[in-house]
Amino acid sequence: MLQNDGFRALDRQECLLLMTKVPVGRVVYTRQALPAVLPINFSLDADAAVLLCTSPTSDLVDAIDGAVVAFEADGFDAATRSGWSVVVTGRASVVTDPAERERLARYSPHSWMPSRDRVFVRIECEMITGRELMGSRATP
Repeated sequence: MLQNDGFRALDRQECLLLMTKVPVGRVVYTRQALPAVLPINFSLDADAAVLLCTSPTSDLVDAIDGAVVAFEADGFDAATRSGWSVVVTGRASVVTDPAERERLARYSPHSWMPSRDRVFVRIECEMITGRELMGSRATP
């Protein structure tokens, strides 16, 4: 018989630390009035904003610029039935300031998709929630 140890809520700092350990998350947004989810590589800025880098012709750019979106990252271990999930909610915006674009070009993630041009998108960390699945263990 399995006993579930349950979930534990994560505080803000734990959430941010866990997000630095994975290279890919998912943007949750609205496309043509329907929910859409897109996996994308990311990094966190010093102010905890989620940074994305994509092509200027990406449908994602037009869909999320100025919109409130969610960004989710997670990590799981099937063998131990444990893991974590973090969701950041906030307004997304295309970075247009030349100095900020230059800074991000040096320090932010580069898109995994080949492209000569790139656009940086920030998702402000207005709300962050996370939880950890403690796993389950076999009991005699």
